[in-house]
Amino acid sequence: MPKRSSSVVGREFGNGVRAAVERTGLTQRRLAELLGWQEAKISDLLAGKGGVTESEVRELLAYCRTPLGEREELLTLFHDSGNVYLHVPDDGVPDQVRTLINQEQEADEITCWSMILVPGLLQIREYIEAVTAKARTVSPENRAATVAARAARAEILEYSRAFTFYVHEQALWLPVGGSEVWREQLAHLLRLSVRKYISIRIVPRSIGMHAGVSGDFRLMRFPKYPPVVYVESVKCCLFFDDKDTVETYENILKDLAAVALDEEQSRAVINSILEGLP
Repeated sequence: MPKRSSSVVGREFGNGVRAAVERTGLTQRRLAELLGWQEAKISDLLAGKGGVTESEVRELLAYCRTPLGEREELLTLFHDSGNVYLHVPDDGVPDQVRTLINQEQEADEITCWSMILVPGLLQIREYIEAVTAKARTVSPENRAATVAARAARAEILEYSRAFTFYVHEQALWLPVGGSEVWREQLAHLLRLSVRKYISIRIVPRSIGMHAGVSGDFRLMRFPKYPPVVYVESVKCCLFFDDKDTVETYENILKDLAAVALDEEQSRAVINSILEGLP
């Protein structure tokens, strides 16, 4: 893996190696001394920038006594140098994959587009439970853990980051979980919408055809890394960090921003639906 700027797959690889290193109890400096490396070499590797050969990766993982299965997974990531990262989780739940959680935690600006459901980061636990119960990819025995993992993602909603959510009006009209859950979910959106670091903008049904019909996605920006676009389907998750793809999705967001209601108008729409519920 030649040394380069950090990418999604590179950072996922680096996070895995970091976990292996931390289990040894050694500092990066001490580990570099024992391997006869420069400390900067390990720093670059953990940041997902590469700069090491496969034999050096194997040497490092062997020194850390990394289990065979974990070692092979990290080597697979090491060899994946493409800009598109396809992750097929074992339990088939894209929202729960470690990579997405890591990316969200590192991002300082997240913009989401959601056409069918309330965006995941804004969902209350009961709403998450109702959605998860209908997911054919989640087995009953994994349901509780899946709900917990999805709900925990909302912990990143805090003032040091910026969030923009474009939501199609039809997502607000879907009665997920029944009237009580539906009502509480809409009320939760209203409570979140007054936070200065959260912008919720509704795309009204009345505009008809719009730029976001191709599906939901989110754009994540980072202090030190290039932007990343995340798209999910039933059985896989796609991460894009190439310039052309990111620019395409940025343009979709610009088109959505041009037709979306402003924040105050969006609150009025949410409130009108809430007041009309039985």
